[in-house]
Amino acid sequence: MFGIRDARREEFDRTALVHVPELLRVASRLCGSTDAGEDLLQETYLQAWRSFHRFEPGTNCRAWLYKILLFTYSAQKRQRARRPLLVDLDAAGETALGIDVPTPDTLTQEAVRVAFDRLPEHFRTPVLLVDVEGLTYREAAEAMDVPIGTVMSRLSRGRALLRVELARHAPGSTTRAQHAAGQSDKRRAGA
Repeated sequence: MFGIRDARREEFDRTALVHVPELLRVASRLCGSTDAGEDLLQETYLQAWRSFHRFEPGTNCRAWLYKILLFTYSAQKRQRARRPLLVDLDAAGETALGIDVPTPDTLTQEAVRVAFDRLPEHFRTPVLLVDVEGLTYREAAEAMDVPIGTVMSRLSRGRALLRVELARHAPGSTTRAQHAAGQSDKRRAGA
């Protein structure tokens, strides 16, 4: 019996633990800090170890771990929240989605972080998984437990919202939507 546990542990180490660095990046990004991300990662790997007997060798362990990570994150978030979080997309952001907003030529790391953090979570997650971590649409769909079309739709919308946010937070830039809003304000003021 001792040999079976050792073999199971070796298989877990070989297939699951190799993904720690990328899962930690995603967990830290989701949680907003490395410390909270490490806690989330620890809980993710605990859940993965407990259910490793159900993992089918030869399948995509990376997507399986992302699914556990996202499920664990959602469960922790539900436990912390006493009421549902309402997504607040302001009218300018929604309007700007219909306008082709160019990405500014110069961006600071802080501007990118702020813009990314302003994305609603259901748009931020696919952007994080696909564009930052390099998962395929199929892997992201498995991890998020949604159809691949949903990933593609949310990714497209998330990218568009990110462009709007990047334009807002770039030093000295204004979006066409902000410019148009300024023009209509001037017309109302009689200027």
